[in-house]
Amino acid sequence: MREGELHDEHRAFRATVRAFVEKEIVPHHAAWERAGLVDREVWRKAGALGLLGIDVPVEWGGGGTADFRYQVIISEELMRVGATGVGFALHNDVVAPYLLELADPEQCRRWLPGFCSGDLVTAIAMTEPGAGSDLQAVRTRARLDGDAYVLTGSKTFITNGIHADLVLVVARTGPGSGARGLTLLVVEAGMPGFTRGPELDKIGMRAQDTAELFFDEVRVPVANVLGTPGRAFLHLSDNLPRERLGIAAYAVAAAETALEQTLEYCRTRTAFGRPVGSFQHNRFELAEMATELDVTRTYVDRAIGELNAGRLSAVDAAKAKWWATDVQRRVLDRCVQLHGGYGYMRETPVARAFVDNRVHPIYGGTNEIMKEIIGRDLGV
Repeated sequence: MREGELHDEHRAFRATVRAFVEKEIVPHHAAWERAGLVDREVWRKAGALGLLGIDVPVEWGGGGTADFRYQVIISEELMRVGATGVGFALHNDVVAPYLLELADPEQCRRWLPGFCSGDLVTAIAMTEPGAGSDLQAVRTRARLDGDAYVLTGSKTFITNGIHADLVLVVARTGPGSGARGLTLLVVEAGMPGFTRGPELDKIGMRAQDTAELFFDEVRVPVANVLGTPGRAFLHLSDNLPRERLGIAAYAVAAAETALEQTLEYCRTRTAFGRPVGSFQHNRFELAEMATELDVTRTYVDRAIGELNAGRLSAVDAAKAKWWATDVQRRVLDRCVQLHGGYGYMRETPVARAFVDNRVHPIYGGTNEIMKEIIGRDLGV
């Protein structure tokens, strides 16, 4: 975020996060990428430092601060070092609002302290093999049987899927299809019939655990229903703007980092006896990227302020998500090109960023869906 958007408390928090990232993540991230999984202990260390559950009330172990800028700072510091494997954003930015807004007091008592300490890692399971951005096509079903729902189906591309102790599962509990009859069920690790596939073999984000989840007649107690049965689609609609804004903030930070690295390369790499950045074409490329990112950063920062004020609309979040991730995609491609052959080597940070962040225009709702949301709002 721009300095003008931050206060001294945010700057102090950034210093804390940066020190944590440099000590607990940077030395290990390459090994985590080779293993395909981050060390579970990093979650507990983050929790001990207050980096999880920032907006959870203090009585449940959280920071009690409903200011999205803190979450953005964490994402920016992770992007600054290319640590794409750490799934804190999904936990903090996406799952937390569902628990805070929908959990009853008993559920808060059971789940929020562990959420904040890092003892409970969370995930949300919406996407299925045949239902991605179209949530109305969800086929995972749960039937009520006494004091439990019996859950059957599968989910895919689930971030934090391997480590997750709590999984918010979108399941169809009512008749028919479409938006009606969807319910959020909280599945806990160890429930009979709940299994996980191996960590999925992605082209990027190699350290981030992403898995398929399988539910074979899993008995989920009625006490684990989150929110109102049959109204999950509305709950999801209410919370997706924050998720999409988080993706936008992540995308801008990744692109800004890549541009900084490319500028340094263009200043120091020479060709034909002069820095490659001094050639007019390359200088124009850099100028265009710097301008696009400044404009994008301004819009995203404004959207963060709107979210904090409770005014961010689904349409404005869709605009931020598609625009920021599309700018990011173009910037990363141009940064690779400006690095020449080195841009194709995985040892080069921009090469890793190129593959790690290509998913941003896809998840959280594809950019095509974002444009559909915006277009419908225009009345066309």
